[in-house]
Amino acid sequence: MICKNTIAETMYQAMKLAATKMPPDVRAALDRALAEETSEMARQHLAVSLQNADSAERGHGLVCADTGFPLFFVQAGSRTQIEGGFETLWQAAAEATARATADCFLRPTMVNPIKRSNPGNNLGPGMPKIELSFSGNSSELEIIAAPKGGGSEIFGTFYRMLFPSDGLPGIKKFFIESVRESCYAGKICPPAIIGIGIGGTADLCMNLAKKAAVLRPVGKLNCDPEIAALEKELYDAARQLGVGPMGARGINAVMAVNIETAVTHTAALPVAFNAQCLVGRRWKATISDDQQVNFTGELA
Repeated sequence: MICKNTIAETMYQAMKLAATKMPPDVRAALDRALAEETSEMARQHLAVSLQNADSAERGHGLVCADTGFPLFFVQAGSRTQIEGGFETLWQAAAEATARATADCFLRPTMVNPIKRSNPGNNLGPGMPKIELSFSGNSSELEIIAAPKGGGSEIFGTFYRMLFPSDGLPGIKKFFIESVRESCYAGKICPPAIIGIGIGGTADLCMNLAKKAAVLRPVGKLNCDPEIAALEKELYDAARQLGVGPMGARGINAVMAVNIETAVTHTAALPVAFNAQCLVGRRWKATISDDQQVNFTGELA
């Protein structure tokens, strides 16, 4: 059985790592972008971002100051047992988030949407957000902490209900329009990881886009060859727009295009767009049933 205190400590450490250590796949993608950009302004934007990441890893600040929304993606197995039941996850996440905020690894950015009052600890209805899923028959608990920046979420989220007759051309048009709108003036801090959701209901479609942006390693294609080909086509198209890092001239406005799909109503063609900013904050921890914890920046 996995103890509540172990979960809370693991969530705290995973969130701290996500805020201070750039994932290796994201770092590699930014290094590639720096090597191929020719615009001096674009190169400077990338170089400064990489310098910030190096400084944060040495213990001096964060990879980016806007730590945004505190998100946790949690996966359990059929044999996973948690002290106090799965409700404990929300208690542990609240403790970890408040502690990370007090220790300045998270900025207190969560406010009441109407009153705009700020509790100062990033806690409130719906936050921190936990998405719990179950897979396999293991007894482990997998936790991915993802402090998602406000810029990418605020300026990089789009949804449209297309007509089925719009088909692939409609999806491609929606994608290009969304990239153009979100990358203008560097609003989502590109190069961005773009998640595209296609199908499902409105909320499922948006969720598919969010997880595609946040949880898939850069460079990993969809397992469906047709969807993988569409990912590549959209990625190549984005590189032809003349927009680069932080909205400067260049080719690297987009670091990756990740698409996830779900079946939908015969009369519907929902499509969603969600961006993850260039620092790509996320860190994974796995807790075994004997309380052993393993942290990694690599996602499967």
